[in-house]
Amino acid sequence: MFYLGIDVSKAKLDCCLLNQDAPEKRKSKVVANSVAGVADLLLWMGKQGAQPSDTHALLEATGVYHESAATALHDSGVTVSILNPAQVRDFGKGLGLRTKTDAVDSYLLARFGLLQKPPTWQPAPAHVRTLRALLSRRQALSEDLQREHNRLEKAQVTETPERIHQSLRDCIDFLERQLAQLEKDIDDHIDQHPDLKQDLALLQSVPAVGPQVGSHLLCVMRSSAFRTAEQLAAYLGVVPVERQSGTSVRGRAHLSKAGSARIRALLYMSALVGIRYNRHVKALYERLLAKGKSKIAALGAAMRKIVHLCFGVLKNRTPYMENFLSHS
Repeated sequence: MFYLGIDVSKAKLDCCLLNQDAPEKRKSKVVANSVAGVADLLLWMGKQGAQPSDTHALLEATGVYHESAATALHDSGVTVSILNPAQVRDFGKGLGLRTKTDAVDSYLLARFGLLQKPPTWQPAPAHVRTLRALLSRRQALSEDLQREHNRLEKAQVTETPERIHQSLRDCIDFLERQLAQLEKDIDDHIDQHPDLKQDLALLQSVPAVGPQVGSHLLCVMRSSAFRTAEQLAAYLGVVPVERQSGTSVRGRAHLSKAGSARIRALLYMSALVGIRYNRHVKALYERLLAKGKSKIAALGAAMRKIVHLCFGVLKNRTPYMENFLSHS
């Protein structure tokens, strides 16, 4: 078996190939981060005796830059794993590696694969990737629109030429039209795929889960195979992290904040609604407050409860039932 560590950047892929039968002998290669670059990499691997079916590639999750290479390698028959950078960094500290270069990082990834045998990664279906791209674009447009509104507000209270006011109003009108069209495109895309439409309906059956929270959670849950609700909550960064040691360190527990900050922000707003209108979330929130927990800690638990409920309705293929007795 061969282990291929790939350090990903925007322009290039630094690769290190290890043979499990002779791990002390490593081969290195740098290719472009493109479809053509991955094709060159596969040709080079073949010359080293590493066939796709006998190769396990390890990449760190680096925004969007790893996705194209990971998908191309998977489609070529290579086993692929996407790793958390913090996990790899801690592994490197355990090996005593203090030098940080692209070549060293690719070697570290290959060693991680050789010694840890991480779980494999599967790309999301094409229609889920399309939905994810549409949601990402919607978020970008929403942020641009808010910035233009902020600029117009400042212009209205300062001495600003009328032509600037008009330019800002024109930009706002354009962005609002674009955003409205994108909302329609998202709805049409979901309507055209019965599996997405059914899953979104199940998620939105949970009180406090609206279209935005539902569509983002749908993308996450359809992009990875989560075996338990706890795994999903950990991926989204809504699990508590405690900081205690001996008798002197008594840090307040806080959310891990791994994963997407945007989804956590949506879950926070959902939790604010849930503690008023969702029976199970409200009961949990009030019980924690009665035990002396802070409001922010109880809200974090409410966010986690909503994630668990969403996982449950999709796993069981059953809409949310208000009278269902569960234990939190």
